Amino acid sequence: MKSNIFIAGSGGIGQAAGLILLEFQVFDVSIYFGDVSQSAIDHAIRFVKEGCTHEINVHGVLMPLENSDENLDNILSKCDIILDCLPGSQAPRLAALARKHHCHYANLTEYVQETKDVIAIADGAEEAFVLQTGLAPGFINVLAHKLYEEFHHDFGVDIVNSMHMKVGAISKNAPSPHYYAFTWSPIGVATEYLKEAEVVRNHKKIKVPALSGLERIIIDGDEYEDNFTSGGAADLPDAFSAKIKNLDYKTLRYPGHYQWVKNSLSTIINSDDRIKALENIMLENIPSVEDDIVVIYASVEGKDQNGRLRRKEKSYKIFPTYVGNKRLRAIQTTTASALCEVAYMLLTHQWKGVILQSELSTDDFLNGPFVTAIYGKY
Repeated sequence: MKSNIFIAGSGGIGQAAGLILLEFQVFDVSIYFGDVSQSAIDHAIRFVKEGCTHEINVHGVLMPLENSDENLDNILSKCDIILDCLPGSQAPRLAALARKHHCHYANLTEYVQETKDVIAIADGAEEAFVLQTGLAPGFINVLAHKLYEEFHHDFGVDIVNSMHMKVGAISKNAPSPHYYAFTWSPIGVATEYLKEAEVVRNHKKIKVPALSGLERIIIDGDEYEDNFTSGGAADLPDAFSAKIKNLDYKTLRYPGHYQWVKNSLSTIINSDDRIKALENIMLENIPSVEDDIVVIYASVEGKDQNGRLRRKEKSYKIFPTYVGNKRLRAIQTTTASALCEVAYMLLTHQWKGVILQSELSTDDFLNGPFVTAIYGKY
């Protein structure tokens, strides 16, 4: 199987996806990096060439700030898949290009409105559009779905009390007063902290304010706090509201972080853009680091046929690791491997139209070659 894959965005996740696809050699692939910055493209090409332990095919194309141009159109006409690693605001634009050039499409974004826009663009398409397929949303949703399938199989019930999904991309160390360090996009963090979250309560999908559900949890012996944030639940509130009484997604942090965020938000007065204002406060006070950890937890809880309360749960703690000659951060491998797995599934399944997270085969995804390389066999 030989394929051309266009990676839109040459940042950390795009670079990791290119390296993983090329180094693991699951199939014969040529990569095209697209970006608005030539220096970013050059850096990405150099990164994967230095990282791979064998000869590879990797190229770059400069993207215009809006729409497309002749050079980009010529490249996309040769490609089988567009992997969208650009900011979520660009998702409708990239989806439209995929539709125009008959490419499959997969993205990472947790942005809700842009996801709805992509669904509309993909209506009636012969190619497949797999949405929100990174870490959270993405891997965490498939994992939670798998736990529900196991609960149904083992205990013979269809309706359960709860499904909880929690993910934290955190630093190895976290000094006061904010108990946090950036391991991924600051604007992404600010966005998920302020946009509403979709949850299920009493079998009804509702929206709740972000950061309105602070709790503590112990995972693998370590204590964290969690809180509602936007986007991480993907389409599961719609897909499972009839079967699960209460469903939610929360972001994990070290204890004390969310109080610092609350205090910071209280200082933002009369701002027309609270997301940008919060991002600026965090950038002034919180450093970025390379040594990160990704903590993942999912659970499904309910009563079995005899009325006994049961819980299925699974947790992961992922650290930085080497792919070829390059050490990748945990947020890079956990996000990019899920995206690469979907790319592989797009080439091996006869899909078309929109594919949401609840519709992915849990066994195929969790035991696929790219996911198992990072997360281990389920």
